[in-house]
Amino acid sequence: ITNYTVYSNASAGGAAMADFWASYLGRLRTKIGDDLVLMPGARAVMERADGLILLERRADFGIWGLPGGNAEAGQSLEETMARELMEEIGIEALNLVPFGFSSDPAREAFSYPNGHKMHAFCLNFHLTEWRGAPHVADLEESTEIGWFDPADPPDDLMPQHKVALARFRAFQAGGGFQLF
Repeated sequence: ITNYTVYSNASAGGAAMADFWASYLGRLRTKIGDDLVLMPGARAVMERADGLILLERRADFGIWGLPGGNAEAGQSLEETMARELMEEIGIEALNLVPFGFSSDPAREAFSYPNGHKMHAFCLNFHLTEWRGAPHVADLEESTEIGWFDPADPPDDLMPQHKVALARFRAFQAGGGFQLF
């Protein structure tokens, strides 16, 4: 297995993310500003048959991360994950399998570059089947995608996503559902 393959899509159009300020979190931010938000969300380890996983270079932090995002009102976390995968990388998820839940504030509480504070409560999914060709579908969310060895991810990976990958490997090794 090669360490990684990167596909840049800096000039791509694709399906744009819903306007942030129209989202549940955006509407909440207009009321509370940068204050801490406790937010349910989801992220996915999307794995090809050769064992490589998909990462996206995030537009906000400029570093690599797993696809994912925040829940909208009226959505389950599985629906949230499916929506985020379509919005961010243009694929339809066919088999989302939960492998862990992360909420430790030491990792999941952070500030975005714009000053918004968040503590995420995140259901982590494993995905091996999808419809469509992964690509950068929203340049406001990510600037490129790449396929990486989960045991050797890039150094500039979101810290909480490094932990998620370690817990994913523990899950795959028979460690059961992971809490982290």
